[in-house]
Amino acid sequence: MNLDQIAETYVKLVLAVGEHDDSYVDAYIGPAVWRDEVRLQATPLKALLVQAGELLEHVSVLPPAPEEQAERQTFLRLQIAAVRAHVAYLDGKTLPFDDESKVLYDAVSPALTPTDLDTTLAELAALLPGEGDLNQRLSSYNKQFEIPREKLDAVFSAAINEARERTRKYIPLPENESFRVEYVSGKVWSAYNWYKGNSHSLIEVNTDFPMFISRAIDLASHEAYPGHHVFNVLIENELVKQKGWVEYAVYPLYSPMSFLAEGSANYGIEVAFPHAERMAFEKQVLFPLAGIDPEKAERYYQIQAVLQRLSYAGNMVAKQYLDGEINRDTAIAMLMKYSLSDADRSAQRIRFIEKLRSYVINYNLGQDVVQAYIEQRTGTQDQDVRWAVLTDLLRKPKSASMMI
Repeated sequence: MNLDQIAETYVKLVLAVGEHDDSYVDAYIGPAVWRDEVRLQATPLKALLVQAGELLEHVSVLPPAPEEQAERQTFLRLQIAAVRAHVAYLDGKTLPFDDESKVLYDAVSPALTPTDLDTTLAELAALLPGEGDLNQRLSSYNKQFEIPREKLDAVFSAAINEARERTRKYIPLPENESFRVEYVSGKVWSAYNWYKGNSHSLIEVNTDFPMFISRAIDLASHEAYPGHHVFNVLIENELVKQKGWVEYAVYPLYSPMSFLAEGSANYGIEVAFPHAERMAFEKQVLFPLAGIDPEKAERYYQIQAVLQRLSYAGNMVAKQYLDGEINRDTAIAMLMKYSLSDADRSAQRIRFIEKLRSYVINYNLGQDVVQAYIEQRTGTQDQDVRWAVLTDLLRKPKSASMMI
């Protein structure tokens, strides 16, 4: 089999796995007939496991190729290995957290203990008003930064429109690219981009909990510009349509693609909104739209910056919980203590961990790896170059080990 034949077989394999797991195929923009064929075949998991193993052997023995094709081969090989691992999981084989993240996302989160987080907690304790339980103090403080539900659409629309305008200055996008926003409930995530093809996305925003003002730009950039929507638009138009790399017509959620997608979407927030520009836009536009005092913005974002240093606490809790070292109640309590989310949001986070497992590493570790990759090539100050390297990475996907 040549590379293009392997790519087509891989797409059909991913679609077949999706028949056993309705969360697996995040997006599909290939021929409808392939999906129809897969549904008629209804291939059992054990047969898919054999097929994935055979396909991995085929891609592993391909002859050396020029640089661009070599990177394509490497990335596809890692994607196929992740397919095989997920089929094995669906068939009853559960791996330890770190082993799972390595085979699915080509990365392992740094080891972390509660002691590593104590210094950050102490710093927050000095910043937050009041005394006593830190979680309760943060919850009380944050309430003044909740966007009223009736103002959410105005605030989020302003954020996403600004993110779009900033992104289009640096990344050429098709004239017909578009998105639609819907507000939903009952989800384990805070927002989701469903890419529909033809340069169009459906962005769903979860309203189970009030959205904090800091999340407006975060979600607008992450889900849309220059995040998931832009990534998918570039993949569809430049890799699938122009180059004919058919493997990119399908996006399996539990794969190295997600490490890049989530990491670049998170780092893209900072690229689109450098701190000083973000503060100016939030004070002048978003805070007033939300009815929140702009004079409180500086202190609020000082606290947010410290909170960001606790992001790996979620990985630590997920690893201990999924590896059976702690029970569900302890996991929620640890999130409340070390991630400082309230009880309800911590419970929602556990539901996310139970459903997506080691996927949690893609947000923070993914961001750190993408940031290091880009800043090693650009420094941190030159915005034009930083945008250029980010765009190049989205156009030429790399896994974690390919970026390190």
